[in-house]
Amino acid sequence: MTAPAAPSGSSSGSGSPLRSPEIQKLKAHITSLVAREIEANPPPPAQRKEAISQLLQQAYVSTRVQLPTTLRDQLFHEIMDDLVGFGAIQPLLDDPDITEVMVNGAHRVYIERKGKLTKTNVSFDNDAQVMHLIERIILPLGRRVDVDSPTVDARLPDGSRVNAVIPPVALDGPTITIRKFQKGKLSVDQLIEFGSLTRHMAEFIRVCVISRLNIIISGGTGSGKTTLLNVLSGFIPSDERIVTIEDAAELRLQQEHVVRLETKPANVDGTGAVVIRDLVRNSLRMRPDRIVVGEVRGGEALDMLQAMNTGHDGSLTTLHANAPRDALARLETMCLMAGMDMPLRVIREQIASAVDLIVQQSRMKDGTRKVTAITEVAGMEGDTVVLTDIFKFEQTGVGQDGKVLGELKPTGIRPLFTPRLEAAGFKLGPEVFGASLSNMLGNRRR
Repeated sequence: MTAPAAPSGSSSGSGSPLRSPEIQKLKAHITSLVAREIEANPPPPAQRKEAISQLLQQAYVSTRVQLPTTLRDQLFHEIMDDLVGFGAIQPLLDDPDITEVMVNGAHRVYIERKGKLTKTNVSFDNDAQVMHLIERIILPLGRRVDVDSPTVDARLPDGSRVNAVIPPVALDGPTITIRKFQKGKLSVDQLIEFGSLTRHMAEFIRVCVISRLNIIISGGTGSGKTTLLNVLSGFIPSDERIVTIEDAAELRLQQEHVVRLETKPANVDGTGAVVIRDLVRNSLRMRPDRIVVGEVRGGEALDMLQAMNTGHDGSLTTLHANAPRDALARLETMCLMAGMDMPLRVIREQIASAVDLIVQQSRMKDGTRKVTAITEVAGMEGDTVVLTDIFKFEQTGVGQDGKVLGELKPTGIRPLFTPRLEAAGFKLGPEVFGASLSNMLGNRRR
């Protein structure tokens, strides 16, 4: 394995002494000694790292090899990554600025940093090493991956989400995609500081959450939907019972009364799977004040809408779509997947009566993430669901440095659900909705 690129002058790059056949042979020998000892006398999990560190020192001394201090420390670090962490990609997982790690076969490893994809000089010796890494990740979870089941979803101990695909489905070798778990939960003030939304937008969404409006966060892959859902869930009052439902638990709610549910894959014999739809239905029997679904992808969308329409208001969820209107089309499609054979108009009526607000999250071309629209679902006109933009991002151009230029601003329209906000005790001032713009912009509905 090779390590990540080192700064100029360091000796950990691909041409360093650490990569020499002699040092790699020494590394393999020491790793074997330590691994055998750990297998023979397994330490308690809490003491595993310390025990391996001590055994590493002992094994090194037993070889009677004297390496320069810097080279020895680099060697120890690589061996620790192999035995305790996840080998060649462990430094990437340790880097707080990296949000995603993508292994495309043995020799192509990419990262996402600040919204931009970059190829690293990290590599594995061969596909067998990548397969070994996949097996190390999924073994403690009781999952399997083989020719008959060539894809698997898993989670690292720190909560990072992992997807692995192996041949024959992955044509260029085993592939791993890791969405890293962000250790520090972002606050709404940080999102405002980053330019993801304005203070007026944040206050509007906060009031909508507290007032128990049903909200869908829509966005593309990697646009920051789950991060935004985490922030919005923080506005839920602490005296309410919240049930969260996810494929892989990523939400970190701060409230005390939270019940977390997670799907379960099928057993080896193909039975025993528990899917999102099962959990949504079950959650209705758990006396929830709020139901928060990490993401709707299929027939559970219909169950979610029915829950929203039968007293479980204040629900939150996310879905994949590139615009609020697209989000409605996706909801329609997912409801049809429930197999209930309902007319499209009936489904649209369910959507129009259940969903109050769509918050559109987008990843811009410069890698930044913004709330590009906050849109009210205003009811039905004929067979069409009416959408009204309350806030919108208007792009004005692209700077010389590639940075997207534009402004997040209100459209001047007050939502039709304003009386519900006032009934909950919130009277938002005209400045929130850009009162000075209203005469110019008129009633811009689509």
